[in-house]
Amino acid sequence: MGQNSSRQATIQTVSCALSVALLLGVAWAQEPIMRVNVRLVRVVATVKDAAGALVGSLDKADFTIRDNGVPQEIKVFERRTEQPLSVALLIDNSGSTAKDLKYEVDSVGRFLRALFREGNLDDAVGIYSFNYQIVVQHDFARNVAALERPLKTLKGEAGTALYDAIYLASGELQHRQGRRVMVIVTDGGDTVSSKDFHAALESAQLADCSIYPILVVPIENDAGRNVGGENALTGLARGTGGRVFAPTLGAAMDRAFDQIIRELRTQYFLGYYPQNVPLSKDRFHRLDLQVSRPDLQVLARSGYYGDSRPEGGPDDRISISPQALPPPAKPARGR
Repeated sequence: MGQNSSRQATIQTVSCALSVALLLGVAWAQEPIMRVNVRLVRVVATVKDAAGALVGSLDKADFTIRDNGVPQEIKVFERRTEQPLSVALLIDNSGSTAKDLKYEVDSVGRFLRALFREGNLDDAVGIYSFNYQIVVQHDFARNVAALERPLKTLKGEAGTALYDAIYLASGELQHRQGRRVMVIVTDGGDTVSSKDFHAALESAQLADCSIYPILVVPIENDAGRNVGGENALTGLARGTGGRVFAPTLGAAMDRAFDQIIRELRTQYFLGYYPQNVPLSKDRFHRLDLQVSRPDLQVLARSGYYGDSRPEGGPDDRISISPQALPPPAKPARGR
């Protein structure tokens, strides 16, 4: 009898708890739901003066960020950031590059040695080749000999799947910590990809990746240059905060690689939690990063993918309380 009474009391207690939960659930359902993008929005920026020289001495107060037109408070700021680098190095080995591959690979080796000579001990490079197909030649590592080894066996074959290569490498970069960079060595545009320019750009922006194309110019004048391919590469670079280099082979290519390293070592790292950001039907949020000095030029990505307002939905705004979120992780300093 005592056991039955105890069991009934337990059932009544559970029933009451469920009723309260259901009532609370109804009350909660009546409250407006705020959609939030909980990740810190990260922006990596390079600043140059009118002569093209790198500027690495600015303070947080010198920068302003607007997200979909609304000013944001910068919560994270690092000058000459030591955030670790993950560099996806894409080598075009289509048929048109066959005669130049040896010289390109030589320059790549010098780039790898210079990149790992200083910086964060967690910096790493992944090697990809692309012609009519994309091959992951080596996963992300910092062993120069191991990274160079597969490049010495590359042969030029027909077809250039540039956009597919960017799409694939972006997907792998997306899971890497710290700064994400893509360096592309190519002599022209895309010919056989299943992905298009917009899909490639979106994949890079989703990965928060800066693209630095090195467009190899085999001759000194403009005759024979792939202008369409060059324009596409310029668009990819501008949309992600990188820039295009157009060297010839040899010393000029070495200088391009050296300039990329200098820019990566002089970058600013900024972060903010979106506040009162209006949503549009486009989930792409447009970023406007500026500095107080009008004589300076800022290179940074043009935006990021976040929340959007559904068709016919209310004019929602995003506001995130940083107190409710974990602080951004500090990069490892290596062993």
